[in-house]
Amino acid sequence: MKNHYVLIDYENVQPKSLAVLNRHEFKVIIFVGANQAKIPFELASAIQALGSNAKYVKIGGNGSNALDFHIAFYIGQLAEKDPNAYFHIISKDKGFDPLINHLKERKIFAQREK
Repeated sequence: MKNHYVLIDYENVQPKSLAVLNRHEFKVIIFVGANQAKIPFELASAIQALGSNAKYVKIGGNGSNALDFHIAFYIGQLAEKDPNAYFHIISKDKGFDPLINHLKERKIFAQREK
């Protein structure tokens, strides 16, 4: 069975709810920009309910695509440790599409969702 990782580009997409994840075993990582200081209570509560299957990554600096590079780095690390993984990138940024195509060419399962 594949492990499913949900990597959320919180600078780009701010989900109001994570209810769609309730019936599945997902590992969630929310990437938060350096200048983002607040997370809505509903989202923080939903993340907390996922326990050890969820975490935040706060980006330490600013720059064009800084958060995107962090997501790409984490996918690389996770794919190395878990070659059977499936990656769900939650972002409106079409810049992830070439990365996803590259991953698919290497038989790494990935998709971008808005």
